[in-house]
Amino acid sequence: MGKKSNKKGSESTSASSEELLNTLGDFTSKENWDKFFTIRGNDDSFEWYAEWSQLRGPLLSLLPPPSSSPHPQILVPGCGNSRLSEILYDAGFPAITNIDFSKVVISDMLRRNLRDRPVMKWRVMDMTAMQFMDETFDAVLDKGGLDALMEPELGPKLGDQYLSEVKRILKSGGKFICLTLAESHVLALLFAKFRFGWNMSVHAIPQKSSSKASLQTFMVVAEKENSSILHQIASLFNHSSLGCNGNQAVGIHEALENENQIRREYLNGSDILYSLEDLQLGAKGDLTKLSQGRRFELTLGGQGGSRFSYKAALLDAQEDFGPFIYNCGVFLVPKTRAREWLFSSEEGQWMVVESSKAARLIMVLLDTSHDNISMDDIQKDLSPLVKILAPGEDNNGTQIPFMMASDGIKQRNIVHEVTSSLTGPITVEDVAYENSDPDVSRLWPSEELKFRRLVFQRTQGLVQSEALLIKDGLFHKTVSETDRNKASSSSKSKRKGNQKRNDDSINQLKVYHGYLASSYHMGIISGFILISSYLESIASTAKTVRAVVIGLGAGLLPMFLHGCMPFLDIEVVELDPMMLKLARDHFAFTQGKHLKVHVADGIQFVRDINNSLAADEAAVVDQNDDASSDTKSPPLSGSCNASNAENGVSTKIDVLIIDVDSSDSSSGMTCPAADFVEESFLLTVRNTLSEQGLFIVNLVSRSQAIKDKVVSRMKTIFSHLFCLQLEEDVNLVLFGLCSESCIKDDCFPTAATQLEKLLKFDRPEISQSILDATKKIRCLK
Repeated sequence: MGKKSNKKGSESTSASSEELLNTLGDFTSKENWDKFFTIRGNDDSFEWYAEWSQLRGPLLSLLPPPSSSPHPQILVPGCGNSRLSEILYDAGFPAITNIDFSKVVISDMLRRNLRDRPVMKWRVMDMTAMQFMDETFDAVLDKGGLDALMEPELGPKLGDQYLSEVKRILKSGGKFICLTLAESHVLALLFAKFRFGWNMSVHAIPQKSSSKASLQTFMVVAEKENSSILHQIASLFNHSSLGCNGNQAVGIHEALENENQIRREYLNGSDILYSLEDLQLGAKGDLTKLSQGRRFELTLGGQGGSRFSYKAALLDAQEDFGPFIYNCGVFLVPKTRAREWLFSSEEGQWMVVESSKAARLIMVLLDTSHDNISMDDIQKDLSPLVKILAPGEDNNGTQIPFMMASDGIKQRNIVHEVTSSLTGPITVEDVAYENSDPDVSRLWPSEELKFRRLVFQRTQGLVQSEALLIKDGLFHKTVSETDRNKASSSSKSKRKGNQKRNDDSINQLKVYHGYLASSYHMGIISGFILISSYLESIASTAKTVRAVVIGLGAGLLPMFLHGCMPFLDIEVVELDPMMLKLARDHFAFTQGKHLKVHVADGIQFVRDINNSLAADEAAVVDQNDDASSDTKSPPLSGSCNASNAENGVSTKIDVLIIDVDSSDSSSGMTCPAADFVEESFLLTVRNTLSEQGLFIVNLVSRSQAIKDKVVSRMKTIFSHLFCLQLEEDVNLVLFGLCSESCIKDDCFPTAATQLEKLLKFDRPEISQSILDATKKIRCLK
């Protein structure tokens, strides 16, 4: 309640009362109120905001009938010397408890009511620290109490403490009835504090007909629910008919709109990150108690005493995870592993919970903002934050254990670091993992496998490409063991020094292009099953299939395709020239007759092809018109799907692959950039593809809503749409087809056999992962 005289109540307030109020100064001072009530005496009641004649209808409609049994327990905090409690008592509500921190006014009121209202209780008590048990009252009736605590210059601390007490002492289904002048800073606290698990409404108290346009009293009602459901706030009055002054009317309208907008965003958000404040307000229920199977994501820190901010997930173990060693534990995930399925997916996180033996696990995902910070500093910073999230048993000083996932890398060597004007900081590194993929280990059982990685720092250390490194000698043996044996046999007549290869050369590690470490790359190639018959027919005629890959990266996918599908004529489009240099210098990428790189904008590249095709079609029409007047003109010939670039004839694309990351994380997609899945570009793609053409896009997004939107858009553009969701990956690979005819489910085994015959591998076992992925492809349209 402010200090201005126009913030007082009814017209019956006398001039002397106004003078007394003006002398109060601090409305939160007990000494000031004791003085105020001493001067007024016990027979001179003082009504804040509204009198019984105005409150009777709205108030009685919210309380149980007086005849109900047992009588509802009602608390009136900051009661002062108002007659409201006495009137309610006489109206049939005897179970009323009144509290005030002024001993003077409680003594006066007790003497005034002892004889006529013996059941009513009066207690000296601070409303910000009440001495009542939890869930004691059916209703808390506040008449100006919250406003009095909310002096703008004092901040919301006292009001926050008071409302926390109100929430605690109310029974389930109980109501907090707050009479207030609805100032913006009061409503901001009130609405936020009762955001989750409370049903709120706002009423306008009718003013007396003789009242002038002045400050109006409002009644905010919050009903306690046994849930964390989020409701819109109902305004049960006509904004245009308010009798208050314009500023007050505009203020409450804006406060309601702003709060309801916040609540709509929470309700519509697919990936809500809760704050500690939200959780303390009950956004996900009572966190002092374990709730089996509860999981949500949240943000920690970033304000107050915390030095850093964190993204985290809270998980209460499922029933079958016990017995537990810890009641609550913290699990730190380094940034190098934050994208792994085990830590980024819900299913994987539950596996971590099970292995941690913690009844509640708080998984904290570290990112680039935590680089160069010691684990000791992170633990010290996190400790007070996670303490707030610990269930009741761990809020008594018990030390919460910190666990940490290793980054999975036992050896790392930085090969090259560079900063691109388009991509930002880029790192090339060689790594050896603590645990190798069993499938890869079976192919090279005697080797300690190492991988070369291309890392983009702009997307939380995104590993853009990963290549297998093997010894040069082993590489040659793998590529052509027969040729090596022949060479060895033919060199017997040579000197001994020439028969033995240099040891350094044999042991030198080189990128092996016959294997793809990224499972989603294998998934992309598995989609070729959808046009395997077409590919087989082209390959059998010694013609080539035009394939365009947008996004070079380290060049691993194009090199792999070039090696295993020699009938492909591959064009790679890369915007950043730095990528081509890195791919060539550090990943053994090479261009050739059937593998070329264009340093260009991928979207514009496809549009240029489309424009060129349209121009060629127009030229064909003109030539045919000329031919109609000259019967000796030779007819046009040649397949529109063959590569005729040498003849200057534009050809349609048979396979178009989009494999690029996004530099703008605000789009909600990590891959690709949003422009690549916009309707205008997808329509251009459809026009550019051959009749049997295949469009492939690698989509990475944490938002199911974004995924659904992209899928819906592609369904409207392509005749057929398929998808591949890999269990251990967040990647969703989408396959669009233009052809009216399409492979049927029962034809997949035959198509898989066709694809297997087309694939040429030095190690046939490698094709198995591609064939396994084909079994997971699902039809969406």
